[in-house]
Parts: sequence; C-alpha cells; structure tokens
Amino acid sequence: MRVGSAPRGRRRKGRVGLRHVTPGRPRGDVTWSETYWKGPDVRLLGKTSEVTMSVKAFELVPVLGQDLLIGDKSWISVDCIECCGKNLYVATSDCCIYHFKLEEKASVSGRLAFTPTKQLHKYLGVKKAVNELKAASALNRLLVLCDNIVILMDMISLEPVPSGAKIKGITAFVVNENPVTGDPFCIEVCAISMKRKTVQMYTVHEDRVQLIKEISTPEQPVAMAVDGYFLCLAMSTQYIILSYNTGTSQDLFPYNSEDKQPIVKRIGREEFLLAGPGALGMFVTAAGISQRAPVHWSENVIGAAVCFPYVVALDEEFVTVHSMLDQQQKQSIPFRDGHILQDFEGKLILATSKEVYILVPLPLEKQIQDLLTSQRVEEALLLTRGARRNVPKEKFQGMYRRILQQAGFIQFGQLQFLEAKELFRNGQLDVRELMSLYPLLLPSTSTFIRSHPPLHEYADLNQLMQGDQEKITKCKRFLMSYLNEIRSTEIANGYKEDIDTALLKLYAEANHDSLLDLLVSENSCLLVDSIPWLEKHKKYFALGLLYHYNGQNEAALQLWVKIVEGQLQDTTRSDLFEYIVDFLSFCSNHELVWKYADWALQKNEEVGVQIFTRRPLDESQTSMNPDDIVNYLHKYKKAVVMYLEHLVFDRNVQKEKYHTHLAILYLDKVLELHSQSGSISEELISARRSLKNLLQRSNLYRVHLLLGKIKDTDLYMECAILHGKLEEHEKALEILVHKLKDFEAAEDYCLWNSNRKDSTCRQRLFHMLLALYLQPGVTSDALAMAGVDLLNNHAVEFDAVRVLQQVPDNWSIQLLSPFLTRAIRGSFHSKCTAELTSGLARSENLNYKYAKVKSRGNIITLSDKKVCQICQGFFTEPIFVRYPDGGLVHIQCTTKHHSLPATDQNFASRRNVMK
Repeated sequence: MRVGSAPRGRRRKGRVGLRHVTPGRPRGDVTWSETYWKGPDVRLLGKTSEVTMSVKAFELVPVLGQDLLIGDKSWISVDCIECCGKNLYVATSDCCIYHFKLEEKASVSGRLAFTPTKQLHKYLGVKKAVNELKAASALNRLLVLCDNIVILMDMISLEPVPSGAKIKGITAFVVNENPVTGDPFCIEVCAISMKRKTVQMYTVHEDRVQLIKEISTPEQPVAMAVDGYFLCLAMSTQYIILSYNTGTSQDLFPYNSEDKQPIVKRIGREEFLLAGPGALGMFVTAAGISQRAPVHWSENVIGAAVCFPYVVALDEEFVTVHSMLDQQQKQSIPFRDGHILQDFEGKLILATSKEVYILVPLPLEKQIQDLLTSQRVEEALLLTRGARRNVPKEKFQGMYRRILQQAGFIQFGQLQFLEAKELFRNGQLDVRELMSLYPLLLPSTSTFIRSHPPLHEYADLNQLMQGDQEKITKCKRFLMSYLNEIRSTEIANGYKEDIDTALLKLYAEANHDSLLDLLVSENSCLLVDSIPWLEKHKKYFALGLLYHYNGQNEAALQLWVKIVEGQLQDTTRSDLFEYIVDFLSFCSNHELVWKYADWALQKNEEVGVQIFTRRPLDESQTSMNPDDIVNYLHKYKKAVVMYLEHLVFDRNVQKEKYHTHLAILYLDKVLELHSQSGSISEELISARRSLKNLLQRSNLYRVHLLLGKIKDTDLYMECAILHGKLEEHEKALEILVHKLKDFEAAEDYCLWNSNRKDSTCRQRLFHMLLALYLQPGVTSDALAMAGVDLLNNHAVEFDAVRVLQQVPDNWSIQLLSPFLTRAIRGSFHSKCTAELTSGLARSENLNYKYAKVKSRGNIITLSDKKVCQICQGFFTEPIFVRYPDGGLVHIQCTTKHHSLPATDQNFASRRNVMK
C-alpha cells in the first residue's frame, strides 16, 4: 500500500488514505480504501486483528546479570548496547562503557548458552548519558554518542583515536548499511543535527570524519533510518521518505510524537518498519508503498526488530512475536522493565535497566515440526515457504518436500483426501510410504523400508482409523483413485509393480469394475501376489485375464471353462462362453484352438463355429486350412453349413468344391424336411430360400449333380434355376409356367437370368416366355391374361413388331393399349436419340474440317535459317511438320516428342498437325 503522500502545502488532516498495491502489479492498477485510526480496536481492510499463540519461535536467554554490570550500584542503569561479532559493548548511566567477549555454547539439552568475559571498561569522564554505540569492525572503531558529540574510539582498547576526530552538535546518528560511496575503508553515517530541520551525511575513516552533505527537512527529525540514498524520517507529526540524492520527499502517514515514541527500523534493502497509528507496525519501501500487510502490536511498543519471518516488538510488560507471513501474533514472552530491543547482525538483544538478554530464534525446522505436531498444517506450510530466503536452495528443497509429505499424512489422517493428494504429489512422496499403511498391500517381495525419521506416527490404517470400517473404506477408495492417477506419471517410476499389484488387490477386495480395465491394459501386476489374492476373492475371470496378459493362455482357458461348467463360481461375465469363443477366434496358438474347439462346438454349434468364421483374414492358413476345418466340422451339421456359408458368401472363396458342398447340404436338408411332413413348415421355407439364393447367386457348383438329386422331386423352382444355369431356358420357363403356374416367378426368372447381360439376352428371354403363354393348343384364359400382363408391365423389353406378329388376331387394341403406348413412346425416344447423336457427330466432324482448312490456309515460310523447335537443328529439305501453335519441327522429331519445349503443350491427340 502506498502510504498516501500529499504535495507540500496540501497535506491531508485527520484521515489517512491507504493505497494497497499487489506485488508485481503495475502502479496504475491499484485499489483505494480508507480507514480511520480510533485506538486499539483497529480494523484493517475489513479484518479485525486477532491474537493467536501458535508457535514457540524464540527463547529468552540471559547474557549479563546485574552482578557483572553494576554490582551493588543500584542507581546505575543500562543506557545502550552494541554487539559486533563476539564483542558486546554496554554503556551505563554513569558514562561508562563495558566491553565483553561472548562465547556461545550449546547445552546437553540443545539449548544455547552465552558466557560473557569482561575485557575492560572505560569511563568517559563526563556526567552525561551515552545515547548511542555503533561498532565499525572494518575500521576497528567504536562510534560513541555522548553529550551531542560522536567520538571515535578503538574497539579493543576503548581509547579515543589520536587525531581526536569527532562529530559535534548532533542528537542521533545511524550507519548506512547500504553505502553509496563504494569506499571499503570508510563508513557512511547519517546524523540528526542540533540545527533546526537538518540532517547531515558524513563519511567516517579510521582517523578522520568528513561532512558530505546537509539535507533540509520540513520538520525537526526525531528518529531515522537510512538505506542507500533514502532516508526514512520520523518528524514530530509524521513520517516521510526523503532522497538526499534528488532532494524529493514523500509524506507517509501522521503520528503524534508527544503521545508515543516513534520507531523507524531498516529491515532490508529500501524497506523500513515504522510504528504507525492504531498500534500497527507498517512496512514501507523507499518508493512509499507497502508490499506487506501491517502487523498489529501493542499500543505501548517501545522497540521493534525483524528476524525474518518474524517481527519482534517490546512493550513495558511483554516481548511479542508477529509473523510477517500471516500477520498473526505467534508468541508472547513476559518481560518487565525492558527498554532496549536491537537487532545486531541477526542477534536480537534485549535489556532492562540492569540486565542483558539475547532472544534466540529456535530452528525453523523445529518450529515447523511443532506446528505439524499440533496439526496446524497451513501455518506450517506458510512458515516453510517463508523460510525459503534463509535456507540454501538444495537444503530447502529437501526440507520442503519432507514437510509437504508430513502435512499430507496429517490431512490424510483427517480424511481431507483432496488436500492430502495435492500435498503428496507436490512433495513427490514415495507412494510406498502411503501403501505401507494398508496391511498386506505391498507385495511380499517388496524391500521397502519406511522413511527415517518417520513421516508419521501411525502403525497402519487400523490404528489410524481406530478400527472404523467406514473410514477405512474411504481411505481405500482414496488410495485407489490416487494410485490410478499416478501410475502413468513419473511418480510411479521404479514402483510400477508395487502400484499395479496394490491396485489389483484394492479393486478385487472392493469388487470394483476397474479391475478388468487394469488387467486388459498394460500392467505390471506380480503373479506371486496377485494369484492367491484373486483366488481369495473368487475373481477367477480376472485371474484368467492376468494369466493371458502374462502369456499363460492355457491356464486362462482352463479357469474360464471351469466357470462355464459350474466348477467355479464367478458371475463377472454372464456371456463368458461367447467370450471364450471370441478369445479362441483370435488366438494365435492353433494347438490350443483345436484343443478347445470340440468343447465349444459340443456346447453350442452355432456359437462355437465362430472360432473358425471370425479368424483374422491375414492369418496363415498352414495350420488353419479351410479344407481341414471343413473335414473337422463334418460331425457338426450346423457348424459345417455355417462355415461353408462363411467361405462362400463372406469371404467369397471361388472354389467349386465349397459351393457344391454347401448346395448339397442345403438340398439334403430341404429333402429331409420335405419328407418328414406333408405340410409346409417355416423351417422348410427358410431352407428352400437358402438353397434358392445359393443356386441363383453362384455359378461354381456342379449343376448336373444337383439336377440328378432333385429330378424326381417336386422342387420345381430349384429345378428351373438349375436348367437356367445350363442355358436351358425353355425347360426352365416351361416348369415355371406349366408345372408351378407361377407367372410372377417366370418374370423374375427372365430378369435375374439376364442380369449383367446385354439387352438382347433379356429380350430373347421375354419373347420366349410370351411364346409359352401364347403357345397354340395349350393357351388358356389364365395364360392369355399372363401374356397381356407381361406385355403391359415390360413393354420396353419387347420388339413391338415381333409381338404384333405373335399375338392372336382376336385381341383388341384396348387390351394392348398400355403396351402399344409404351412401345410407340420407346420407339420415338430411340429415333430422337439417334437423330441427336447423329447431329452431334456431324457437328463435331464439321468443326474438325474447319480447323483443318484454317490451318492449311496460312502461308508458311521455310528457309535454311529456320531451326527445328525440338532439336534446334536446321532444315535441309522442304519436309516438315507444323504444330497448331505455328511451331515447325522435323518429321523424325515428332515421333520422339509430342510437345514443344517452350509451351509444354501436348499435341499427341491433335489432328491439326500439318505435314
């Protein structure tokens, strides 16, 4: 948020505008809101500040007791502190500076302890308090502010520098930790001058001090912090950001220095922490915006420091710890009479008037583990992500993955499966860690050992869910879903057998439909574990699929046959017999096919024969020869007929023996049914229809053989068809007309017998039929009417002149009017068509003649300088060929090329080439 700045002379009063900026969003894309400062009950962006105590982030460790500092001089108090490396400097109210060496040691319990060793102390000889200490280790100097004078002292001996260099007339100073001079042998100091409204910039060397710049301020500064060219100043009524390089300043927000002590801390590059109105710790950048939400601390804060990701605040009674990540208070440590809180190179040092303490941060890993132990997953993850900047990349990645995995198990234990799945995937969990919670789920051959230290404290799923079967079932459903998702991803690399075997067990136990999908697709299920598990849960069909996938087809068939025969109970597929037949029809092991073909055919011939009829067309016929199959199927009447039908009709095999064999089987069945019953049954009708269809469609069977078998029967229709195949059309039509008296069948005979033949053949057949109808001596009224119908229905098939010569003289014109009308119309149509064809031909011929005459009418000049357009050779005699485009070529060149190179136009079929 941009802490709203107003131009000089137009500063806002009473109300503060906060401009909230999302990090990474352009400056122009902002949201404005306003809030009022009304004391401790502060509402920021619609959220009321809440105090939560969720983690122990720091321990308070004593460093210097009263006995080491002031002994029994109770009137003396600690005024200020400086720490640089192992050097601790303490200034007391009697104008004395103490120098201690701090040794840091870890106790047996793992807690840190500090042992101070006093080096010396130095009285400054004035009766004024020491206001500020600052060590510059690069210069081996200690800067001491006392009586408005900064004195340069040796860090070890505490003696003033021989040159007597000092800075006079200042009330406070800070060292620029982001210097702009680039000189490694000096430090930059920013000081508040006693002059009104002035800040001074100095460079401090080992033995001298140099004033660089004086900067005017709108009000007298009270406190300040510096980073690079930017000063963050607390005035008497407000905070501002000032660039002493450009001289520009920006107002931040107001406060009252009479009511509370200002706090200005540099916490990072171009970022500051300020004590804002309404008990808020505000983060402000040098650009005047806030990229972090403020923290809500006590109204009476007297000191603050940052130890990422925490802000530590000191008031009269407590040290409070606030997270910069979620702005919540995490810890509160009782600490009375504290008045100093400083951050020295990562060490947070606290002091009362008599004692000095160090606030030791607990390792982030321990804080995170404490949060996980308390099952505060979101806080633990937030703290982990916030710690990224303080942990080496490789170490952080390993730590972060482990914490994600731990958090995933916590969510899993709470049945928050979606959250757990996301954490497991992001944490790249070895899925066997999760599978090991499920008893008997990991393969017996697995060598997996759980992570150490463990990711959770559960022995197995029963302990985790306390035997609650409903919860256990939910957990198993989750694992099924999770394993199915990851089995094709990189997460499963190296564990494919464990994952697929576990899925098989879960699916079989839950009677899940996905069991079959798993087994018919690519899988890595281990037989040694899967076989007994499927047998235990009576999943014999699935076990057969597993055998098949592993190349054990005979074992699979044995199981399936036992299920069909009722020896094993498995209701997975009600159509298992059909499935076995289908399996055998595509089985490449022909020995296995022959072994189980008898069983299938005995069970059901019509289904069993599909083993042979559904075989792949590109299959080698070495061991699956049709002749062998036909011989094998002789004992199965229905099966052999169906197989021959497959060869003749489906595969269109053009072999006489198959067509004849099928025709004989059809005929035998018809004769058998015909002899069994005097009445006509549906079965007989169907059998005769099949026979008739074969006789009409095929031209490969032995006609005389079939005629010999039916000549003494009343199968007149079939007999007529056979005579037709022998081109004995008169006999065939005589049977149809005089024996069957089926005139419609006679007409159909003429049509199908002349199908795919010329019109003359069809006309001959129809005239032959008409002659039978009008045969002298046998003609009846029925035959006469059949003749009339034949003429009227098929007028186009007859020669009208011959018909008029054949019909009796006593037939009326009215009786034949439909025939005559169609005949005249057809004749006229033929005449018109012929005339049109002739006219078109004459027109085309005329066009050719015109083109020829036109091409011959042009003058052609030929000289010895003309060259052939094809071979580029000169003409030596007046013999040439001229193409329609005017190109001249040698006669011999035209036999080799039909197009000119320049146009590539082909003249091979053109007739206007001149010679």
